Amino acid sequence: MNLIQKTRLKLLLHLNIFLLCLYCTSSYPTPMKCTDTSRVCTSFLAFKPRPNQTLAMIQSMFDVLPDEVTVEGNGWEYIFIRKNCSCAAGMKKYVSNTTLTVKSNGGFVHDLVMEAYDGLALLPNTTRWVRKGGVISLSLFCSCSSGLWNYLMSYVIRDGDSVESLASRFGVSMDSIETVNAIDNADTLAVGSLYYIPLNSVPGELYHLKNDTPPAPTPSPSVDNFSVICAIIEYEFLFSAALIPDILDMDKPVVFSHEEIFSSTDGFSDSNLLGHRKYGSVYYGLLRDQEVAIKRMTGAKTKEFTSEMKVLCKVHHANLVEFIGYAASHDEFFLIYEYAQKGSLSSHLHDPQNNGHSPLSWITRVQVALDAARGLEYIHEHTKTRYVHQDIKTSNILLDASFRAKISDFGLAKLVCKTNAGETTATKVVNAYGYLAPEYLSNGLATTKSDVYAFGVVLFEIISGKEAIIQTQGPEKRSLASIMLAVLRNSPESVSLSSTRNLVDPIMMDLYPHDCVFKMAMLAKQCVDEDPVLRPDMKQVVISLSQIMLSSVEWEATLAGNSQVFSGLVQGR
Repeated sequence: MNLIQKTRLKLLLHLNIFLLCLYCTSSYPTPMKCTDTSRVCTSFLAFKPRPNQTLAMIQSMFDVLPDEVTVEGNGWEYIFIRKNCSCAAGMKKYVSNTTLTVKSNGGFVHDLVMEAYDGLALLPNTTRWVRKGGVISLSLFCSCSSGLWNYLMSYVIRDGDSVESLASRFGVSMDSIETVNAIDNADTLAVGSLYYIPLNSVPGELYHLKNDTPPAPTPSPSVDNFSVICAIIEYEFLFSAALIPDILDMDKPVVFSHEEIFSSTDGFSDSNLLGHRKYGSVYYGLLRDQEVAIKRMTGAKTKEFTSEMKVLCKVHHANLVEFIGYAASHDEFFLIYEYAQKGSLSSHLHDPQNNGHSPLSWITRVQVALDAARGLEYIHEHTKTRYVHQDIKTSNILLDASFRAKISDFGLAKLVCKTNAGETTATKVVNAYGYLAPEYLSNGLATTKSDVYAFGVVLFEIISGKEAIIQTQGPEKRSLASIMLAVLRNSPESVSLSSTRNLVDPIMMDLYPHDCVFKMAMLAKQCVDEDPVLRPDMKQVVISLSQIMLSSVEWEATLAGNSQVFSGLVQGR
């Protein structure tokens, strides 16, 4: 058998497996009919992690925060993922969305999804190959209760499971499990099938783990190495990459040689230059068969290099640019990140045609805002050591191949401290004019609410398409926030947005829900309030944007029936 025949046979085999899996998943029970596309509920997914899956990896897989993960405390070694669940227009089933970043050497989509989620994800309608670093958009199986129970939990049947054992394990009646899943014969549970467990309380216990390892019998062997590396980075400044051996996989920082960095960027050629950042230039590189972005910093930037490394060793979230590794020579430092294929948000909002981009649809803008808000909320509220980013702006919000947003540039991020008054503060900040909160101008100190202010400016940019600083008549410049606030203060408290319509980005061609735009504008107004106490925290911002997202999806579905097709009218995705 020649190579071509072997390849065709392999593709045919994968296609057959895919069709079989598709048939199996199509037969999964749907306990509650999905008709109300505006409904959102809290659901849970029961997941059994593998020994090498850390909490950070699980968070990324399911797009959740640490406090949305609980652990089963009776030796079953399951964890429970809390997700918002909604009725997907066009699919006629309840789903929750997430993305999977391929960390291995690549593979066929359905193989990767089945291996990662073990039956909890709806298989994408494709048999394509995805290489390392690729991003797969997914829908997870979930469901909303009709009201008889508070929650429904997705659970994949394993060998030895029965209705009786599940009822005993989760403290529910056998009748309730049979009713939810329309089970006629309790002896017909098939291994690998997905069922729903009705619950009246949140399952599991708080997920407290040492060294960020999953609840598995054997902890990850590389965790101690990772801690040692982070300590060396923080206190020794890494004047030579030879200090640390290259022994870590791609889920931990990897040490690269200067020769590898030089070769991957074609000798730092201008054709590989992505742009200039605050503390160095950024280059595109192909490093060990993975697309990466490489920040090049001079040896004089030891402080900034160390500051960014301190943060990058400790924060991992789907909406933060993932740190891959570093390199150092006698006079230069290099930080290597995942490559954001679509570039910065600013390049898509401000004169996108000249930047080679299609206009962003309203749905994409809301999704980007929600992604960025989740990333910012994570470093404010959910990391063990909490941070103020201090440099939130549209040029520091990057978009991947699926237009999912990730916050970048942590060179200015600082630890959050507590004052006697209880206010969180950080050291001096050097954010760009137009994003600066009023309190910084008076006392030079940044707080989490300063980040909220800057995020409010980002929301104004998303709505208007304008930059944070606008050139008015003559040499005068005004901040976008002041212009938007002047209009919003004179607007009636209604959803018509009639007086602010002229401030909405005209490139959207009136293809947006006016009430949702108005709600985002009012949210931005709250974020840039002069009094930091009156500004919402990022958790409240995430909740508000989630509601705006759901309303926007419903609006789009009423116009076209298929949100992805309709969004394509404004921007091909």
